[in-house]
Amino acid sequence: MMYAGCVLQLLFVRHQFKIAFFSELKQDTQNALKNYRTAYNLVHELRAHETNMLEIKTMAGFINYKICRLCFQHNTPLDAIAQFRKHIDLCKKKIGSAELAFEHAAWMSKQFQAFGDLFDEAIKLGLTAIQTQNPGFYYQQAAYYAQERKQLASMLCNHDSSVVYPNPDPLETQTGVLDFYGQRPWRQGTLSFDLSDPEKEKMGILSLQLKERNVLHSELIITLLSNAVAQFKKYKCPRMKSHLMVQMGEEYYFAKDYAKALKLLDYVMCEYRSEGWWTLLTSILTTALKCSYLMAQIKDYITYSLELLGRASTLKDDQKSRIEKNLIKVLMNESPDPEPDCDAAAVKASQKLWSDRVSLAGSNVFTIEVQDFIPFVQCKAKFLAPSFHVDVPVQFDIYLRADCPHPIRFSKLCISFNNQDYNQYCVVEEAYQKSDILEQSSQGTMCLVPGKTRKFTFKFVAKTEDVGKKIEITSVDLILGSESGRCVILNWRGGGGDAASSQEALQAARSFKRRPKLPDNEVHWDSLAIQASTMIISRVPNISVQLRHEPPALTNEMYCLVVTIESHEETVAKDVKLTAGLKPGQDANLTQKTQVTLRGTDTCDDSFPALLPDIPVGDLQPGEKLEKPIYIRCGTVGARMFLVYVSYLINTTVEGKEILCKCHRDETVTIETVFPFDVAIKFVSTKLEHLDRVFADIPFLLMTDILSASPWPLTIVTSQLQLSASMTSVDQLESYVENVVLQTGESASECFCLRCPPVTNSGGVATGCYIISWKRSSPVESVPVVRTVITLPHVIVESIPLHVKADLPSFGRVRESLPVRYHLQNKTNLVQDVEVSMEPSDAFMFSGLKQIRLRILPGTQQEVLYNFYPLMAGYQQLPSLHINLLRFPNFTNQLLRRFIPTHIFVKPQGRQADENSIAAA
Repeated sequence: MMYAGCVLQLLFVRHQFKIAFFSELKQDTQNALKNYRTAYNLVHELRAHETNMLEIKTMAGFINYKICRLCFQHNTPLDAIAQFRKHIDLCKKKIGSAELAFEHAAWMSKQFQAFGDLFDEAIKLGLTAIQTQNPGFYYQQAAYYAQERKQLASMLCNHDSSVVYPNPDPLETQTGVLDFYGQRPWRQGTLSFDLSDPEKEKMGILSLQLKERNVLHSELIITLLSNAVAQFKKYKCPRMKSHLMVQMGEEYYFAKDYAKALKLLDYVMCEYRSEGWWTLLTSILTTALKCSYLMAQIKDYITYSLELLGRASTLKDDQKSRIEKNLIKVLMNESPDPEPDCDAAAVKASQKLWSDRVSLAGSNVFTIEVQDFIPFVQCKAKFLAPSFHVDVPVQFDIYLRADCPHPIRFSKLCISFNNQDYNQYCVVEEAYQKSDILEQSSQGTMCLVPGKTRKFTFKFVAKTEDVGKKIEITSVDLILGSESGRCVILNWRGGGGDAASSQEALQAARSFKRRPKLPDNEVHWDSLAIQASTMIISRVPNISVQLRHEPPALTNEMYCLVVTIESHEETVAKDVKLTAGLKPGQDANLTQKTQVTLRGTDTCDDSFPALLPDIPVGDLQPGEKLEKPIYIRCGTVGARMFLVYVSYLINTTVEGKEILCKCHRDETVTIETVFPFDVAIKFVSTKLEHLDRVFADIPFLLMTDILSASPWPLTIVTSQLQLSASMTSVDQLESYVENVVLQTGESASECFCLRCPPVTNSGGVATGCYIISWKRSSPVESVPVVRTVITLPHVIVESIPLHVKADLPSFGRVRESLPVRYHLQNKTNLVQDVEVSMEPSDAFMFSGLKQIRLRILPGTQQEVLYNFYPLMAGYQQLPSLHINLLRFPNFTNQLLRRFIPTHIFVKPQGRQADENSIAAA
């Protein structure tokens, strides 16, 4: 009955699997998934025993694969992942026979690999994965079980060489294939849990173990790790990628493919160095050192040894001592001792390779770029100053510090610069015997004692052509070994520092830890800062440059700037040159409006430069003083910065070597430019009333007012009025302000009587220009005169039909007759009918025609005479003359009042002298 029940359960599984398979063929994937799930559950309901454990896991693996694949097809990846986790949880403890435990590890590895393949395939078809859930994790787990399989196989399949494969082969069947998946070939179709033939079972297990010995486990592991690395790289998981690459490198090492192992490990080392994982880096370096030893790669062996001896290595002192001794052996052209835990056969082969390397007479000089490693020697270069004068020796220090267990002696230290001419002055070399390379004493110039800082000081004289240039240390070379053996050149780019220096400097800067006090001749390594470059600057000049001037400058004047040069040198200053003018780099408008010349009598225009370069001055004897006037013309107001640059050559001796130095001194001065004066122009009538327009042929006045805005006294040398062709002068034009001296705020005025002929156009008429010749008031006669031209404003000219002019005395007296004559002039080509009337005033009586009508021919004039009799004293209003033009109704009395006076001053009547009163007096 038990047997029948077992068969029935197996048939249930087969039945559900077949239904699901046929549903899948019909593309009814939903029913297929349902039946596959049922079949999977039935498999795990079967009674498991050591004899059928493999068959249950095999079928469970097949059905799980189908379920996961359909879940991915239905775009339900979470269901697929949940199913797979359930599958692993149910099967991971079903190991089966303990003697075949490696089979279970292999089956687990295959499950993870298959699910990873399904996941990756689904991603290619459009599924989106994330950093924390991607196929790489499943390939990684598959590799983990493959590694476990390898370990179990090494323990369970470690038979003596005398054990032979069973004959006949228990794994062979009559048909060559198994009737059912997962069954043992030597007991197919057996459902009983009892082993009927224990001996046959033993032989079957032995044959499986012997077959497992021939499996290339490392290749399987490397393939799975490679798949995982590709996935983690795709999903940007750099640390997972590095971790697995280390495992790949170790697998290549176990597989004896040392070249690939070294390539992978070398790639990963860079990341662990930059992030400061010193324990991991030490482990990787140890494996890399074994690989380089087994391949007899001399340069790699030396490089990894240097780093394992350094401060980043976490090895113990005895291990470091062993590595240091091996390194010295390699440098002495001897074979190093084997690395521990290496394969015996591989060590034997490598010893032969090392012997061949020793006998070969190839290149024995190895250059190692220290910047990418962390060797046991640290280097820092530091110039004593950020700049040096060319007549002072350039000095810098090289600091070296060793971290190896024992003192070590170097043979040579040399420094390279961007100017290779200086390289010859910065070399330290020490000869010693081969056996002294690793000595216990600290004697010798080039011997470095662990934990102690060694300082080397260099100095050289800079070349004069390098003035203004940067001298930079391009590399520092420290040579270990000798040419007779092997020679290693440790090369630091720039002023030193290796892969860990920047991180250590940052930590030291952030640290608040108090440093212990050291002796005077020692320094704290962390407190040293690299300074790999310095600037060569010109010799300090021993001359004085003084500027004498009277600010501010006035617009357009020839402003005098006196440059006084005095030599304080002990020898002759040769080839003295002066550069003076506007300092470069200022506004372009200032450059265009600034001119500089050596002669004040020059009339500067835009062709003159703003800067005069390299004016030869000649030689200056010690203590000699020289003055050079510079004249500057500023065309616009505002502040300007002027440069005075004096250069010269002088011989000097530095460190017993005579050099010709070019020295210079420069002075800058800011000069403010202001307007010398303001000029106000206005047009007024003969009655001094403001005019916004003038009338043709009617005289008017042009008034100029010069207001001094200069802080210095100004001398107006002369002035000149240049009239345009459309303007004429009534009187002779002459200057009324000639040789007038104006203090600050004072003004000088002029008045010119002008007349404008009739014009055809109705627009403005040009008046002309007003020219002022002026200079600073100075006892020096040679002060140049400045000519300032002011363009006069245009004026509107209008025609007038009738012009009236009055002739009357300047004043009247009470009760005395005051004759007044009015001249009426016709300014048109027509006969004018004029109505003239006189309106009386309270202050005057008058005689004459009160109202009259006249006819005036073209271009002629008529006179009207009145006698006014003043009645009151004071400034009195005259009787008003009214004129009406019948042809020109627009001619108003308001316009008439512009030409004739309306008021006059009347004096009181004077008393006559009484003879009696005079006599009494």
